[in-house]
Amino acid sequence: MANDTINDPRLEEGVWTTGPDGELVPDYDSTFPTINEGEVVNGTVVRVDKDEVLVDIGYKSEGVIPVSELSIRRSVNPADEVSVGDEIAALVMTKEDAEGRLILSKKRARFEIAWKAIESAYEKGEPVTGRVIEVVKGGLILDLGVRGFLPASLVDIRRVQDLDEYLGQELRCKVIELNRSRNNVVLSRRAVLEDERKEMRQAILDRLNPGDVVEGTISNIVDFGAFVDLEGMDGLIHISELSWSHVNHPSEVLEIGQKVKVKVLDIDRERQRISLGLKQTQTDPWQQVLESYQEGDVVEGKVTKVVTFGAFVEILPGVEGLVHISELAQHHVENPREVVSQGDTVNVRILEVDAERRRLSLSLKRVEDGMPVQPKPGDEAAPPSIDLSEDVFSEESAVSDESAAPEPAAVPEPAAVPEPAAVPEPAAVPEAAVETDSEPEASAE
Repeated sequence: MANDTINDPRLEEGVWTTGPDGELVPDYDSTFPTINEGEVVNGTVVRVDKDEVLVDIGYKSEGVIPVSELSIRRSVNPADEVSVGDEIAALVMTKEDAEGRLILSKKRARFEIAWKAIESAYEKGEPVTGRVIEVVKGGLILDLGVRGFLPASLVDIRRVQDLDEYLGQELRCKVIELNRSRNNVVLSRRAVLEDERKEMRQAILDRLNPGDVVEGTISNIVDFGAFVDLEGMDGLIHISELSWSHVNHPSEVLEIGQKVKVKVLDIDRERQRISLGLKQTQTDPWQQVLESYQEGDVVEGKVTKVVTFGAFVEILPGVEGLVHISELAQHHVENPREVVSQGDTVNVRILEVDAERRRLSLSLKRVEDGMPVQPKPGDEAAPPSIDLSEDVFSEESAVSDESAAPEPAAVPEPAAVPEPAAVPEPAAVPEAAVETDSEPEASAE
């Protein structure tokens, strides 16, 4: 009988097995798939509860996915992640827990699948796509099946002021750092954008030449200068090229988003870098000095700095000259601060103009009373000062007042009446005739 049992063809089908007493019993376990912990299996969602999801993977019992194992997102609603009837992949965490349940993890299965895809993309230099699920300090978190970190400085080619506007968006990024032991994935969207604009940058480099004046937009401001977007490529204005006058920080001159005209100073085509200048598009104040002033002129200026060997005086915006300590006063000066202070407005005399070295030598002590002060370029010359005492006008003040007072409007005279035509006098009568005429008057009396 035992031999008959062993040779029973039904045993080969894997449906029956030999019981403890040697009898044939159904082999239920052989009808279930073989699964191991850490393995990824496929199944169908059969129920969705608020704290767990049940999945049929064809095993002897349904698998349970706790809500914490549904997604890499925090505090998710199971109904937002899966629906009844969905086909999903899940990783076997525990074949039987203390309650005999099969515990699965959807997020870990997705992690394993995603990690392989991320590793492949990293090796090939291809971009990956993920949705922004969180805004954290210093950047964004993307859902790639694993949590990928996108630093704020690599979100865009330009610096992004408000990261919240990217929440919920799908972004294509390159993987720039990968560490499986720490589950660390660092991304760069900027690298993708730069690749897309590579052809555009090359076209810009081919088009531009040193000396060209172009228009751009300030895209970023840093301590050492400002970056200008030239419609597809950024160029740098070094802080020394911002203004003819001294600039402590680029933000004193520019702001992000400002439209500017800049001059191309240099192009490094191999490194794809463009050096720009802003002050070169403005009037050189030194040219104004050469055109407007000459040695011996007296000009007005402001003391900008007082040092041990003298004082610097700004006579035009961006043009400073040195008043040496020996030129501060007629008497000996131990400390320049005895004579001038920063911010003082003074009249100085130009001793020397060194156009090649862009230097001015000035003097305070050689300015004499009555010397005319040269106007600044663009200003009208002041009328000459006539130093007259008040006594000159004391006696004539009343007359001056009267002459200064407006006269009443003249009443128009009536039109002249033409005089009657003069009656011509009778021709002179001889004296004899006159006497004859007068006699009758006498007789009449």
